[in-house]
Amino acid sequence: MPSKIYYEIVENRKSQFNPFQSFDHREFICGWGAAGINIFLTFPVYKMIFRQMLHGIKIRSAFNQLHNEGIAYLYRGIGPPLLQKTLSLSVMFGVYDGVKKPAIDVYNMNQYSAKCFAGLVSGTFEAVLMPFERIQTILADSYYHEKYKNTYHAFRMIYTEFGLKELYRGLVPILLRNGPSNAVFFILREEAQKLPQKEGVLYANMQQFVSGAVIGAFTSSIFYPLNVVKVVIQSKIGGKYDNVLVVFKEIYKTRDRSIRNVYKGLNMNCLRAAISWGIMNSAYENLRKVIY
Repeated sequence: MPSKIYYEIVENRKSQFNPFQSFDHREFICGWGAAGINIFLTFPVYKMIFRQMLHGIKIRSAFNQLHNEGIAYLYRGIGPPLLQKTLSLSVMFGVYDGVKKPAIDVYNMNQYSAKCFAGLVSGTFEAVLMPFERIQTILADSYYHEKYKNTYHAFRMIYTEFGLKELYRGLVPILLRNGPSNAVFFILREEAQKLPQKEGVLYANMQQFVSGAVIGAFTSSIFYPLNVVKVVIQSKIGGKYDNVLVVFKEIYKTRDRSIRNVYKGLNMNCLRAAISWGIMNSAYENLRKVIY
């Protein structure tokens, strides 16, 4: 009898559930703002990491490349990540929250299953914005400095010559990265929020920054090889669409069959991820306090 009543309650919740009402626009706004603050502060570091990923070079060589190109090129390509990351983080936080709540309250999933599911869904939705990441990769590569003037020019030329499919080159490694990394990030983030917190604004901000930094660096390091594969795939325009495994084997082969060389740039990537996610986590929590 109790199980029948419970079943009826659950079914009643499902019948009354409106999926659009589960999404809170404030979560989207907080994610959008946090990403914007972060991009302006960390973009130069990203470019050094990108050069290491693409060419398998040391940090000093990557720094010298940017130094020789000059300040005029330092923020070249910021348009796509600014658009992509602000929208992406907005979707990441907004969709995650909108999926997790009904998964627990309406469909009675356990906490961790709901978080994993919500993370996978939000990561998949983020992949729709992939063309921005694609153009960012092109503009950050010095090989294309003379060919594409700016974000709009690169979008227009690639779309006109190769079509929409070319803008989604590298979709598979992004899907393999986004969903699982979101799930790991949110689970660890919410576990960190359960830790004892000291009173005071300064302590609260420090804790948010440190937890975001540690989780971001950890998550980014786990999925780093997928980012290397993604960068190599997206640095090409036109031609054959290579399989992720084939590209990884080719990277491994051309980098002296050394896993260590595949991970070239990991140290700077950890630093960038720590700073980025520390800033974003802290900014997100502060924006929530203002908006809610």
